[in-house]
Amino acid sequence: MFEGLGHLFAAFETFANFTTLFNVCWATLVGITIGALPGLTATMGVALLTTLTYKMAPEQAILVLISCYVGAIYGGSRSAILLNIPGTPANAATTLDGFPLAKAGRAGEAMGLATTSSMIGTFIGVLFLAIIAPALAEIALDFQSYEYFWLAIFGIVIAGQMCSFDDALKGWIAGFLGLFVAMIGQEGIHAEERFVFGWSELSGGIALIPALVGTFGVAEILTVMRNRAAEMATSVVDHVVPRWKDLWDYRRTVVRSGLIGTAVGIIPGVGEDIGAWISYAAARRASKEKELFGKGSKEGLCAAETGNNAAIPGAIIPALTLAVPGSAPAAVLLAAMLIHGMRPGPMIMIESPDFVFQVVWMVVLATLAMGIFGILLTRPLLKILKVPRERLMPVVFVLCVIGPYAITLRLFDIYVTLFFGILGFVLREMKYPMAPLVLGVILGDILDKSLRRALVLADGDMTPFFTRPISAVLWITTALVILGAIPAVQRGVARLFGWNKA
Repeated sequence: MFEGLGHLFAAFETFANFTTLFNVCWATLVGITIGALPGLTATMGVALLTTLTYKMAPEQAILVLISCYVGAIYGGSRSAILLNIPGTPANAATTLDGFPLAKAGRAGEAMGLATTSSMIGTFIGVLFLAIIAPALAEIALDFQSYEYFWLAIFGIVIAGQMCSFDDALKGWIAGFLGLFVAMIGQEGIHAEERFVFGWSELSGGIALIPALVGTFGVAEILTVMRNRAAEMATSVVDHVVPRWKDLWDYRRTVVRSGLIGTAVGIIPGVGEDIGAWISYAAARRASKEKELFGKGSKEGLCAAETGNNAAIPGAIIPALTLAVPGSAPAAVLLAAMLIHGMRPGPMIMIESPDFVFQVVWMVVLATLAMGIFGILLTRPLLKILKVPRERLMPVVFVLCVIGPYAITLRLFDIYVTLFFGILGFVLREMKYPMAPLVLGVILGDILDKSLRRALVLADGDMTPFFTRPISAVLWITTALVILGAIPAVQRGVARLFGWNKA
């Protein structure tokens, strides 16, 4: 415990300087702006900034990306409240009560509550980041190739299930498509080429950043340009600072949503949007004002914004300790850590324990900056929402193309970006979720190497995959998730417990 406190204070000393404060301020402000503009997601923002931080010191680069991440998830609440369009998918639940409040002339109050709830949610997640990450890293030392294989499968299955409630099969198809993409190029053990079809550029595989920027950047641009422009609420600002009474009345909702958001964030590949929806549903179930939800409930707004922001530190926990991201933006963050020479995974508490606590302070500083900007710059930020998208999207497209090219200076990466942009757009139109696809690209290498190493260790015997304790828990949980998504099984369970009578 005392050793952990020592690392925590040492990490604070690392960031107690003007450069850190400057980077936190501008990166958080950029994140809020990106999140506030419909069509520019947190994942896109972090991916674009990754290409701009390539030559920065590693700690400052990760600080910039985390600040953008925190700011973007919060910034999406601006357009959700004023336009009824979530700036990021994580703010979809915010529209249900935020926009009705804005139409009623209480947009300032709604934005103030969203700001405060976001801060509280992130701080709850940070607390668990500081406590759980070191402990989880120690547990992860017991993970071997067998466990990592099932962890990759579990991540794809649970992400597909929770990101596509209506049809889990679509989520699983997207996830395993991502796994296939990760198989392209030279395999990681013997460097044998696979699925390159004589194309030398493919021998190095599909780079993560071009795939991410294409899937979440170019695809977003195409989707936004296809949809009609939205109208802003007419009365947008009253008082921005929330009343203490509102916060006190909804204290249980905020704490509950913070815990739910953090827990959901830890699940590989699920993300902030699911954290917001589950927190919102839990708040509605426990509320004494159920009839107000969806019509301008301040409690519902608090629950949604607390849940999505609490998922940010939650998503960083598995990225740091297992090298498995909890969300799409965390996936880009994980890639950036690898680019800057960090080694997330079970050995992180042995090789660089200070870095874990540095990440804690990064999130804390970004959250404080988010709160300050959220309260003080509400009125100026509203003007950004009025930028015509016909002028904005070409600029974003240029950044999407330049960013991946700047890292490797390969024209091929631009083609990859455009291909995944078109693919992502087509899949979105067919209602396929993108988060499982991206998670599949990231986990594909882990799954491939783990399977083959485990078979070598066991001399081809598959038994350890099913009999080792942690492996057994993972494959049984995965099987239960798959069975639970089958309609016939759902109906059978409902009849068994009498749920269909409710």
